[in-house]
Formats: sequence, C-alpha cells, structure tokens
Amino acid sequence: MTDHLSIGVLTATVPRFIVDEVIAAGERKEKRSRLLPAHVVVYFVMALALFRDGYDEVIRSLVHGLQFARTWSKAWQVPTTGALSQARVRLGEQVMRDLFTRVAQPLATPATPGGWLGPWRLMAIDGVMLDIPDTAANLAVYEKAVGGTRRPYPQVKVVGLGECGTHAILDAALGSIRNGERELAAPLTRSLEPNMLVTADRGFFSYELWRAYLLTGAQLLWRLTKTTHLPVLQVLPDGSYLSEIKSFRGPGRTRIPWDKVADPMLATHIPVRVIEYQIDAGDALTHLEQFRLITTILDPADADARELAACYAQRWEFESSLREIECQLLEPGSTLRSRTPEMVRQEIWGLLLTHYAVRAFMAKAADTIDIDPDRLSTIRAINIIRRSATDPAEFSPRSTRESTHPRHS
Repeated sequence: MTDHLSIGVLTATVPRFIVDEVIAAGERKEKRSRLLPAHVVVYFVMALALFRDGYDEVIRSLVHGLQFARTWSKAWQVPTTGALSQARVRLGEQVMRDLFTRVAQPLATPATPGGWLGPWRLMAIDGVMLDIPDTAANLAVYEKAVGGTRRPYPQVKVVGLGECGTHAILDAALGSIRNGERELAAPLTRSLEPNMLVTADRGFFSYELWRAYLLTGAQLLWRLTKTTHLPVLQVLPDGSYLSEIKSFRGPGRTRIPWDKVADPMLATHIPVRVIEYQIDAGDALTHLEQFRLITTILDPADADARELAACYAQRWEFESSLREIECQLLEPGSTLRSRTPEMVRQEIWGLLLTHYAVRAFMAKAADTIDIDPDRLSTIRAINIIRRSATDPAEFSPRSTRESTHPRHS
C-alpha cells in the first residue's frame, strides 16, 4: 500500500521514480519489507517542512487521503515517533541531498518577468542562519552566536544559489557560524553555467572568489564596499568606467594581467567595469544610499549601467526566497526539529527540496496565466500544497520507472 503514497502536487516536482533511482544509487533500498520503506521516509522528511505538527500527525496527514479512498490497509498502524526517527536515521542525509541536486534545475522560461537580462539568466547568492535544537550533539558541530539579537540556539549557516525570477534555490552549501559566506559560496561554482549572470552583495567579494566564479564562464555583477580601491582606467559613455581588481597574494609586486597570461591562476589583476549610483532610501537629502557594483560585462553595448543597476535590484528577490524558508515554511522564532547534526542536515535538504517544489508549482501557475511569479502569494501556495497533501491520493502503476506521468507516486 505504501506504493500509493502521495503528497499532492509536490510529487509533480519530486516523482516517485526519481526518488527510487536516487535511493538505489545511494544503496539505501531495503533488503526486507518495512512498515516505513525508504521512499515513504523521503516524502515524510519533505512533509516535515509543510506541517509543523508532531511526527505522528505529519505521517497521518500523508496517509489521510489513502484511508479516505479506502486504498490503505486498515491493518497498517501509524508508526510511533521512535519508529519514524529510526527510519530517518536509516535513510541518512545523502539521499535527501542527492535528491535535491537531481531535482533542482532552473525554472525561468524566456518569458519569465525579471528572469533574464538579454541572454543571461539572473541569479543570486546569499545566506541565511537557521536555529536548531540546543542538544549536546548539535552543539558539538554547530555553535551558538555570541551577542547580537539572535536567540540562544546553535545555528546552521546556509548559503544558496537561486534564480531571481522564480525564487527557486538551485544549490546550497551548509556550514556553522565559523564558516564564512565566501567559504560556503565557493562550492556553488559547480552549478554555474555560461548563460548566467550572478549577483552578490558586498560581503561575498574577494579576488579569489571572483576569479573562481569568473572561470565558470558565467557573468558576474557584485557589490563592493566603498573602501575597495578601483582605479579609473577609462570612462565609458554610460557613465560607468573600466577598472581592475588585484590580488594581494601574487608573486611580489609583479603585475600579471588576466588577459596576458596562459594560466589564469597566475594573474594578479582582473579587468572589471564599475557602476556607481545612488538610490533614495527615505529622505532624499539624508538617506541616499551609495551603490558600487563591478561586473564582467565590460561593453556598455551588451548591458548599460541603468540595466545593470536594475538587475542588481533583482537580487533582493533571492533574499525573499530565504525569508520564505525562515518565516513561512518554518514558524517565525522556531527551530528545526532534529537533535543530531546529520538529521539537521537531512532536514535542511528536505526543507530546500520542498521549497523548490513550492516554487516550481508557483512558476508553472504564473506561466499558465502569463504573470510575474512575484505577484503570487507564497503562503497561499504553501497552504494549497498543504491541503493537496491530505486529499485522496492518486493511484500509480507498480512499475514507477516506466510511468510517463511524473505526477504519479
């Protein structure tokens, strides 16, 4: 009967056959029949991001539709909290992480408003801190913040790469408060493509990280602090100017330009274009905020200063994605559930996977009626998906791999 488990529209994004393939690749497939097979546990972990009730109520929400449709055996007993916890441990972290990697792909179509600048898909990197239970096991890996306004819980730092147009998170790296945002942003280069334009706030800039992102072939648009020295090498017609950033770790004082060396790792200077502007953050006389951006798009004919400034404003759409996780999927002021580091990470990958499924649902809905996904209510979408998880479940063929309908589970 567990072959018929469904969590509503989420299975359109995370269909059963993909879950089975990831479980098989991770060698987590059971050798004997269990009350809680691995694919059920995967959907249970995802459901933990939808429902904030106890374990037993979450699993009841998943099987409610099956019982209503009389397809679930009455002899099947709702697992205990202990059984569900043990099933999560058996599943481990890697399956959820691999499943997120497999499923999370770009969603913006060429017609998605705010999704593109010319040929480039607008992307952003940013981070969020998540509170976790104050247990000895969690504290051994994830420390508490000292001072500030955060609550006194251990914290996990999550740095993600996402689409500005759809708010979909496509990749993430997890660490503790000891890990800097630059450190966690470095592995996200694995998900960059040459057709992307990646934006980032001033806290991410370093010569080494800029170089690593540049080597992927993606275009970059990052904010810099006012104290970073940027010589004016050539003023351009749109008011921007050409400059260069330099490494402080080069061989002595020798200047090695980026375009004059065969091995980019030896270069000490990289050409950039600088866009400087102000925005009114309140009283125009006293609250003008200064912005200083650098980009790899050196020719104003490809994107002028106004276009790039407007693109950078789209970066805040990705900040909204992180707030959706922190304040809409999670309850404001609450912690995650998991009491051990591996289960914390498993829960976070499930949270990211569920958020991606919510955003995929919203992107498809917006595309159907030809509006900007930003105009749709995230909390309404989450509530619709919560209700769909308790509707009568759909039947699926026994051989899920051969199914031509991804919505089946």
